[in-house]
Amino acid sequence: MITAAQRRHETTRAKATQALRDLDREGGAVTFQIVAQKAQVSRSWLYTQPDICAEIRRLRDIQRGSAGSSLPASQRSTEASLLRRLEVANARVRDLTTENQRLRKQLEHTLGQLRASTTAR
Repeated sequence: MITAAQRRHETTRAKATQALRDLDREGGAVTFQIVAQKAQVSRSWLYTQPDICAEIRRLRDIQRGSAGSSLPASQRSTEASLLRRLEVANARVRDLTTENQRLRKQLEHTLGQLRASTTAR
């Protein structure tokens, strides 16, 4: 049988966790104050919950690292997608470099022909 205190504790944890999920999904600022207000719990209680406290700090650090423009979790790039974008960009650079070299040779050839025809006159 679960005591009333245990139920209250689990309900409070669930509210705090849900507040964190909502803020992360919405891209809202994540601070102890905002989470406490949204979850209707005290800041001091949040500090006593190691996992919730760590998650608040993690999300806050992510937001600080993105120069103030926090994105919702659904819009953040994954490492795999960033690597794929880098591969595509590198392939594009290789293609453009090859095309540039081809065009330079074509230009050299055309300028050579132009010089030859003007000196022949």
